[in-house]
Amino acid sequence: MTDHYQEQQQARRKALRLLEHMDRTERGLADRLKQAGFSEKATEDAVSYVRELGYINDERYAFHYIMYRIHNKSRQKIFQELQQKGVDRQTIQSAWEEAEELETPDEHALLVSLIEKRYPADSELDEREMRRLMGYFARRGFRQGEISSALEELNITFCKNIQTI
Repeated sequence: MTDHYQEQQQARRKALRLLEHMDRTERGLADRLKQAGFSEKATEDAVSYVRELGYINDERYAFHYIMYRIHNKSRQKIFQELQQKGVDRQTIQSAWEEAEELETPDEHALLVSLIEKRYPADSELDEREMRRLMGYFARRGFRQGEISSALEELNITFCKNIQTI
């Protein structure tokens, strides 16, 4: 047996062990195998091996990822996170449409509930608090218009004259 063959078998075993603990994307698994010191060729072989066995599937991963987060995060944020994990946009879009058939996300209601956790209705915020609030939700994938609409619905207003002590 050659060293390459042994490395290939070790990479396959490592891939199977990694997938025992959690589902991963193809890129995520490949990255972990490379971190473990396997060559590019052994990594590609191991990923191909587990894909053929049906243990790794980016479409399934994206669907489950979306279903778990559809009521906690914005669509844009979920797309961004999946792309960072190496899932292509077309696969994400397809998984989103499939998930949307089962669960209808209400981003506006999600945003309103998230804002209510931070500030009660009818609050007046100073410039710094308003800027921080807008930035916080913008970083979570909500558009400025959506945020403004939710703030208006909750009657949370910007007051220039509030003085902080």
